[in-house]
Amino acid sequence: MSGYFKILGAIPGFFISSLILWALWGPVSGKLDLPGISYTTAMLFTITLWLVVAPLAAVGGGNKSK
Repeated sequence: MSGYFKILGAIPGFFISSLILWALWGPVSGKLDLPGISYTTAMLFTITLWLVVAPLAAVGGGNKSK
């Protein structure tokens, strides 16, 4: 049951991460001459990063209890 609550706890973090990416993309894209992105595109970038990093974090963290 603990894993279920960890997943529920990650949901707000996903939306906040997307919001931060979306908010910071404007100043960065202006300096690099990149097009702006929408919040939905920021969500797509965020979920892609999470899907790449989550397995790496799971392997790196490991289960240290014996």
